[in-house]
Amino acid sequence: MVGREAFQDELRHLEELIVELAKKTKEQLLLAVDSLYLADVAQAEQVVQNDVELDKMDMKINDEAIVLIARQQPVARDLRRLVVALRISNDLERMADNAKNVARAAIRLGDDHGLPIHPSIKEMSKIAMEMIDLAITSYKNEDITLARKLSELDDMVDNMYSTMLREILEETANNPQKVQYLMQMAFSGRFVERIGDHATNIGEDVMYLVKGESLDLNG
Repeated sequence: MVGREAFQDELRHLEELIVELAKKTKEQLLLAVDSLYLADVAQAEQVVQNDVELDKMDMKINDEAIVLIARQQPVARDLRRLVVALRISNDLERMADNAKNVARAAIRLGDDHGLPIHPSIKEMSKIAMEMIDLAITSYKNEDITLARKLSELDDMVDNMYSTMLREILEETANNPQKVQYLMQMAFSGRFVERIGDHATNIGEDVMYLVKGESLDLNG
């Protein structure tokens, strides 16, 4: 019984690490998008530097999960919990990479480009941060009802990105001299849209954890 209790404690610790990684990922997205709108290159560079810490957290989660699998040789639901932890950590790390890429776009734009940043990027990022919260809450509570809601939010982000991209492409036609700057905005929108996709992946992982079957929420 002591061994079982210790195993459950280690699983809870793994969950706590994932929640912390999600919190830091959300902070990175907020800082990256703010740096884009404020043309704050220094803040954007800080986001890029911060990403190293998040990569280390992902590696720590992976290492601890793999050690638990090797040592405990879990089956059924316990094994699913560890597999899901690995998947979620990977998706969070990918989200953080996309936030870093937004920051890199801000760095490429510089601090004196004089262009208004498309408002949809900020609106998309707000929904993406809501999705991160929802995904992690559904994971902690093993709540598939919350997990399913991620699909609706993801559709909203996708639609906003499509509209934004069309508008930016029209702008490039009218202002070809600004195409390099405008494409950095388009790329930033794409990076935020990808964060929504990864949050939806977490919803799918929660459904796999609870129901034991893989379901596609991105369809």
